[in-house]
Amino acid sequence: MAFIDYYKVLELDKKADAAAIKKAYRKLARKYHPDVNPNNEEAHKKFQQINEANEVLSDPEKRKKYDRYGKDWEQSDQFHAYNQQRAQQQQYGGGGGFEQFGGGDFSSFFESMFGGGGGFQQSRRAAYKGQDLQATLPLTLEQAMTTHKQTFTINGKQVRITVPAGVEHEQVIKLKGYGAPGSNGGPAGDLFITFTIMPHKDIRRQGNDLYLTKEIDLYTALLGGEVLIETLSGKVKLKVQPLTQNGTKTRLKGKGYPVYKQEGMFGDFYVTYEVKLPLSLSDKQKELLQEMKDQEK
Repeated sequence: MAFIDYYKVLELDKKADAAAIKKAYRKLARKYHPDVNPNNEEAHKKFQQINEANEVLSDPEKRKKYDRYGKDWEQSDQFHAYNQQRAQQQQYGGGGGFEQFGGGDFSSFFESMFGGGGGFQQSRRAAYKGQDLQATLPLTLEQAMTTHKQTFTINGKQVRITVPAGVEHEQVIKLKGYGAPGSNGGPAGDLFITFTIMPHKDIRRQGNDLYLTKEIDLYTALLGGEVLIETLSGKVKLKVQPLTQNGTKTRLKGKGYPVYKQEGMFGDFYVTYEVKLPLSLSDKQKELLQEMKDQEK
């Protein structure tokens, strides 16, 4: 398997801390997300590499193995398990040959162990479960609103899953047997998928409720009127009452985020009005405002 430098993929130095890794991943995931680059195979491939790099470097244990063993990091547990087995055999009088691998060339060990060249008898190899794999699947807030299919590639295998509406940010699901292949007849590992919901440019989510700040002009605030609101489930026309104060909040019941695995259940959508003052006034407008002020007195 060709070696992929995950640090270069995320445009990071090898000394990057967890915060830098997270920041770099989010930046590049947005840039190369399939929704932003439809029908762009190169961007799709880059997006997969970014996910793969983040899966490894954001996990301290996996990053440690990757930094030490490079392309063979996923087999490091098998390497150490084999060394322990050989050590036990030596202790109880079981033959030599252990020293050539204990602390030796990790890649050479796997070439010999799994068909590279000199080899061990198949009957003497222990069966090991394959390495569990981690994947991160970014979703827009709009995508997370509905149950839908997602297809992606992990470890050279195409995986198609159904994403339920209302999935949580950083929620993890397990796909049994979708990890790395086992060795010597052992079962495949599992695939753990972490969902990340990317921030929306206008709408903020808190639990199952959604929040939007909507600007209205001074005249609409004073006299009343109508405004058009973009919710994640469509456009809604709202009536603004006369003398609406800055910061007034209105609720759209059932227009919020779906409740996970409870079909037909939704949170609420809250709109906060922000009164925008005019940047300039004509002489006539000033005169009218002064007249209003005098009448208040």
